[in-house]
Amino acid sequence: MTTSAAAARFIRFQGTERSPRGHFPGVFALANGLARQGLLSEAEHRFWRAANDWYDAAYPNPSETDPGVYDPEVNPGAVAWFKSTAGHLLDRVPGYLELLAAHGVGYERIESADPGRIVYEDEVQVVAVPRAD
Repeated sequence: MTTSAAAARFIRFQGTERSPRGHFPGVFALANGLARQGLLSEAEHRFWRAANDWYDAAYPNPSETDPGVYDPEVNPGAVAWFKSTAGHLLDRVPGYLELLAAHGVGYERIESADPGRIVYEDEVQVVAVPRAD
């Protein structure tokens, strides 16, 4: 469910094509995929590594708090959303979007007041299982 920015409490950046598992990978998974495939230039790799390190230090990894949060049998299709109040995290996303655009990877920004059944929450993010349409 996409809503107006005024009503949105959650923001997600994701690919425009489904992964083999059937979901739309998030911005970090897409950038990590480019790095794993060795497609980044030296400068892009430095940006990606530094940005990932910053994010790793800036907020909790839901999988470390709850190892089953992304388990496809327990929480099918679970994906992470930023809370709209997490400005310090959202401010750094454009660098990832530039990286994706440079490699022709399609992405979109989705805003929602209801991302689905929330299975994890902290101060800056939720992980939610999308509601069946």
